[in-house]
Amino acid sequence: MRRRVSMTGSVVRRHPAGYAESCMRVIQFRMTQGSLADFDWRLVRSFLAVLDAGSISAAAQRSGAQQPTLSRHVAELETQLGAPLFERTGRGVTPTGAALAIADAARRMEDGALALARGLATARSATRGVVRVSTSQVAATWLLPAVLARLQRAHPAIEVELVASNELTNLLRREADIAVRMVRPAQQSLIVRKLGEIEIVAAAHKSYLAKAPPLRAPADLVGHRLIGYDRDDTIVRAAVKMGLPLSRGDFAIRTDDQVAYGRLVAEGAGIGFVARYNLRHWPGVVALLPALAIAALPCWLAVHREIRANPLVRTVYDFLAREIAPAIRS
Repeated sequence: MRRRVSMTGSVVRRHPAGYAESCMRVIQFRMTQGSLADFDWRLVRSFLAVLDAGSISAAAQRSGAQQPTLSRHVAELETQLGAPLFERTGRGVTPTGAALAIADAARRMEDGALALARGLATARSATRGVVRVSTSQVAATWLLPAVLARLQRAHPAIEVELVASNELTNLLRREADIAVRMVRPAQQSLIVRKLGEIEIVAAAHKSYLAKAPPLRAPADLVGHRLIGYDRDDTIVRAAVKMGLPLSRGDFAIRTDDQVAYGRLVAEGAGIGFVARYNLRHWPGVVALLPALAIAALPCWLAVHREIRANPLVRTVYDFLAREIAPAIRS
């Protein structure tokens, strides 16, 4: 019979009904008997990260923490509470009854800590401090650098942390103060503002076009070297909607890395489909097939409702709204 092992290495035993409730009472007793000043709140944050992700490795990837740190925090919390919180499995970890018993209380603790952080954030100056901005890899590479450079010249005491990620950063957990996204954030506690539409065009370098077959109509794309995505089928689905009989095999070179995709277009590897605002960064790359109706991408600026009134965040938010809108139109 396979033994189940906790994060501390002890064997996890089957527990009778009512174990979770009695474990919660023990945990509450232990926490009230100790000094709150000595309690390390990072343990709870690491516990919730592992609980939500389902494995140590996934939690580390999502949170940016190191796997050994997360494992140590969970093991230390298990030791403090006197109860195993996770069972190791082949694909990750499974929460024990004790973990499920304290999950809601841990989330309330996290919510309280985040509310405190937001409260402290409102005291920050409008011209000095740190603001964390999240956006996609493409926007972080080609759109925001010039905008943030102008922000630094206008407000030299404001520090900006730029998070380049294609995953939708959770503003509610304060993984970022402001987000620039091409998908409208769904959280109800966020204030979102549409900055405009990003035009997507077929484009290629003049060096490629000089040696390529004529390109007079969208149907001629089939005879060209196309740059596509690998596992992402966005381009293929868009082509089908436009009536173009393209499949994954029609793309001679494929990558899901957005920055690499742009560089392939800029180096003359073939025809790609990119945001028009990128072309000003790639000398020699020109837009093609003006009659090709590719759906535009909306550009959204999002901020948490509770910190929008913060003078520092509001300064950066307003600056981004002012500067990004014309940048995506050019």
